Amino acid sequence: MQSMPDDALRDYLIAPEPGASRLTRRVVGSDHIGAETEISVVEERPLTIYLNSQEIVTAMTIGDYPEYLAVGFLRNQGMLLADDVVTQVDYDDDLQVVVVRTDRQTSYEDKVRKKTRTSGCAVGTVFGDMMEGLETVVLPQTELRTSWLYTLAHKINTTPSLYLEAGAIHGTVLCEQDRPLVYMEDVGRHNAVDKIAGWMFREGISPQDKILYTTGRLTSEMVIKTALMGIPVLASRSGFTAWGVEIARQVGLTCIGRMRGKRFICLAGEERLVRDIDPETVPDESRKSRRKSAE
Repeated sequence: MQSMPDDALRDYLIAPEPGASRLTRRVVGSDHIGAETEISVVEERPLTIYLNSQEIVTAMTIGDYPEYLAVGFLRNQGMLLADDVVTQVDYDDDLQVVVVRTDRQTSYEDKVRKKTRTSGCAVGTVFGDMMEGLETVVLPQTELRTSWLYTLAHKINTTPSLYLEAGAIHGTVLCEQDRPLVYMEDVGRHNAVDKIAGWMFREGISPQDKILYTTGRLTSEMVIKTALMGIPVLASRSGFTAWGVEIARQVGLTCIGRMRGKRFICLAGEERLVRDIDPETVPDESRKSRRKSAE
């Protein structure tokens, strides 16, 4: 297992576990010149989510934090309401099943029948109308300092992770100002976001002053989920989709993409961006931090 530098670990409440044996497998193959090689590959396994007695979905996931994933998925689908009381979350590792139980009786047969395949990796699914609930979203007009962005990028990119160890995975990090708090990973970026949503719901964490950082693209799905979670800032190493930018502008979400070294692009929320540091004073990323997976 990689050792984590003290400064990279200091702020995290939940950090990646790239050395966890259950999350990766060593596989032998051959390289471009025919030489034998062995690499770590990410595991993926099905997880079936129930809300009370109703089966909702089976998701492909790496298998860590299944309870947070289930609660966050249901919350982001509008099946768990903000004032719902979750009485129990049961996970059966042998059956790969999570059952979320609430005080409120629930039934979402009509919603489950209406599915939308999203652009998320590992085939994301949204039930019902993708835009449902956005019309009532009012995001706080939280300022975003560029010094926070640069500090976050450095801390996150130097944190040992499955993203660096094995690739083929997305990371999402909940941050507060220049502090990364919770770093979740999964084969689909929507799963990583749902894990964070589940953690926030279970722990009663306010979204008002938070930043969501992702290694994935800023698609409509990512923008919608971030807005519905009440988080005012979304940032990524990757690029944008036009619909994602349009929705971000409509709901007042600050949207930062293509964050590499001292460079980034803001396509929504420019008026809330405070440029409090000279980019020329920011060091370039190391070669290891720039790459998507370890050699």
